[in-house]
Amino acid sequence: MARLAGKVAFITGATGGIGEAAARLFAQEGAKVAVAGRSRDKGEAIASSINASGGTALYVETDVTEPDSVEASFKTVMDAWGRLDVLYNNAGGSSSADGPVTVAPFEEFWRCIKLDLFGTWVCCRNAIPLMQKSGGGSVINCSSIVGAMGVPNRDAYSAAKGGIISLTRSMAVEFAKDNIRVNVLVPGAVATDRVLGFFEREPHLKAQFDAYLLGIAEPIDVANAALYLASDESRKMTGHQLPIDGGILIS
Repeated sequence: MARLAGKVAFITGATGGIGEAAARLFAQEGAKVAVAGRSRDKGEAIASSINASGGTALYVETDVTEPDSVEASFKTVMDAWGRLDVLYNNAGGSSSADGPVTVAPFEEFWRCIKLDLFGTWVCCRNAIPLMQKSGGGSVINCSSIVGAMGVPNRDAYSAAKGGIISLTRSMAVEFAKDNIRVNVLVPGAVATDRVLGFFEREPHLKAQFDAYLLGIAEPIDVANAALYLASDESRKMTGHQLPIDGGILIS
């Protein structure tokens, strides 16, 4: 039996990379998938491909930094499918503008906070009441190893991703009574086009690869972990961090 049969899932940042891998995987496992993101051409193409393969998906144009956009996207999903079971807050990202707190631009700090932390917060704000009406659900947040360990030159991103871990714990306590589970993925570097391009532009950082005992993850590795948290197999898990880190957190 499909592991997500009968469930409706909303995935942010789903127009490429990890989010696209998760959207395709969730659909293969029986979920109706809202492909949320800012790139209409890519999002519509991904949703069309899923539908052509026998799955069920729709693209919802979503900017997680804008509350009105997020609210409209969840309304679209409810109008289409009438329920919500899974929220995967995948949207986010670092940039080369980040650095030590003494030199990182103010603009980069607020960009990280707004995209990573506020984007997660505002999606949860809209999704949780819908899950309460559906009788429960699973919220999957996305942090990073920078939120769980000391990583130099990423102080803005670290602040945002550390906040997501704390937010996950508090929400897990608040909404357990509603049968809503809240967990957080903690990936290391993932071999997406964006990350690989980043390491090409910053060749001195490639030495960090040696700290990944099992090598860096592929997008499907993170998507598989998200699938577990979305499914009923994790029905007694809440408030936890699930690393997909290639062993870097113990190296």
